[in-house]
Amino acid sequence: MLAAMEPRVAASAVVVGPDGRVVLVRRATPPNAGSYSLPGGKVRFGERIVDAVAREIREETGLVVEVGPLVEIVELVGDGYHYVVHDHVAWPRGGALVAGDDAAEAVWVGLDELERYAVTDAVRRVIGAALRVAGA
Repeated sequence: MLAAMEPRVAASAVVVGPDGRVVLVRRATPPNAGSYSLPGGKVRFGERIVDAVAREIREETGLVVEVGPLVEIVELVGDGYHYVVHDHVAWPRGGALVAGDDAAEAVWVGLDELERYAVTDAVRRVIGAALRVAGA
């Protein structure tokens, strides 16, 4: 008999650059390996969500960010996983964009380029909401 799996709390951000472009990462590991999404990952035990956002962004993109408000909570449910993702807006304050941790690639993308990266409707919706919150 399989053990019941619990949903995992995750943290992510729409990193908004001064020119209005946002950061996408290409996932190197499952779930969704090879697809482009927002940088983020699991919240560690005892870690505050905003701290997890900053850590995950730094690990996956090399950027040091100022974490802003919560934009949306998105659930990702698939075969063998269930993540409850707290999506924030964030602004770069240091570092340099470079793929790291479980990201195969990290790129700055303009809104007019999102189609090329085949992001999901949820990613597109969260980006739009984050840009409204950021006033971009």
